Formats: sequence, C-alpha cells, structure tokens
Amino acid sequence: MKISIIIPVLNEAGNIGRLLNALQPYRGRGHELIVVDGASEDETVSIARPLADSLLVAPAGRARQMNVGASMAHGDVLWFLHADSQVPQHADELISNALTNCASTWGRFDVRLSGSNKSLRIVEKMMNLRSRLTGIATGDQAIFVNHDLFDRVGGFPDQCLMEDIEISKMLKKFQSPVSLHEKLVTSSRRWEQNGIFRTILLMWVLRAAYFFGVPAEKLCLRYGGASIQ
Repeated sequence: MKISIIIPVLNEAGNIGRLLNALQPYRGRGHELIVVDGASEDETVSIARPLADSLLVAPAGRARQMNVGASMAHGDVLWFLHADSQVPQHADELISNALTNCASTWGRFDVRLSGSNKSLRIVEKMMNLRSRLTGIATGDQAIFVNHDLFDRVGGFPDQCLMEDIEISKMLKKFQSPVSLHEKLVTSSRRWEQNGIFRTILLMWVLRAAYFFGVPAEKLCLRYGGASIQ
C-alpha cells in the first residue's frame, strides 16, 4: 500500500526541514512526499525541495494546496500532514494496518499538543474525545484517506477554513473513520500565542457559527483564517 504524504506549507522554514528529515525513511519504504507551497516568502521552498519527491506551487489556502497535492499523487492512500507535526514511529504501518484490518477507507490519529502547560493535556483529550464521538477529524489529527474515496467526494471544499470538518462530513456518509490511539504531536503555538482559554472560546464561537450556517468566507473576514489554522 503506497502512501502519498501531502504537506501544505506557507512560510514554514522553521518546521519543514525537521518534518521532512523525519519522513525520509518513508521514501525508502516506497512512499511519496509531496510539499505544496502557497508562495512562501522565507526559505521554505529551498529547504523542502531536496527532501521531497515533488515540490508544487498553488494559490495560498490549505484546502487548495492539499487538493493540488492530491491531484499529483500516485499513492493508494493520501495522508495530509501539517508542517509542524511530529509523526509517531512507523505511522505508515499503522495506517496500512488500520485500513486493511478495520476494512475502513479513512481515519486519523489522536493528537498531542507540544506544549508543557497542564491545561493543554485537557484540551487535547477533549479534541480526541470529540472526534471519536462525532466522527469528525481535524487537520491537526493528520487525516488519511483512500485515494479513490477522496476523488469520489471531490476533495477538500475550496474554503478558507473548516475544510477538515466538511470533508469529514462527506467521508462519513460512506464510512466512519478509524480513530488511531497513537498520538501525533502538533505545535501548540497558536494556543500559547493567543492564550489557551481565549483560543478555546474562539474555536467554539467559530464552530457554532459555522454549524448555524455562517459561511466560512464570512468567518475568515471577521476573525482571520490564521486564527484557527
């Protein structure tokens, strides 16, 4: 089972090298690394180019960048990673086993936030529990999906945020996700920069507004897309 690992980036020079170096053994096992840049103004591209199988350029926007990467991918499975992620050991085997043994077509990992603040332990537990109960995965949880199913649902919707929620809804119509207990570490920088409880409140407000029909574009204009990315 070949996995195409797709990483959207924008000014991630401080993170992308570490992630891609950690993923080099995956290339040796026959998997594919695709980096999709959204017009970075730092050294992201020069760092990523020698460490990836493909370095693509797309209009900035996580959904657009991931869709461009998927359109050029050759793998049986698409695995979407954020540049600030730290993957568990042998994650490719975990994905292959999950999709084979659980007879499922998509899934995600549990997440652990990188910071040491004890409040972050509560946040990550609630994120994982909410996802397990609802079947909705977030981008931080590193969604993986059968390539054919991804194409069947039309990929990520072209919107500035909540694209992970929307594609989860579409994928759920076919099958519930595999929820892997192994933890993928993701940066807690937005929580620490904006304040943990302020960030929680913002995310609740955004999700509630989106649930009640406020378009993603309007939420981006009001709050700024970077706030919850």
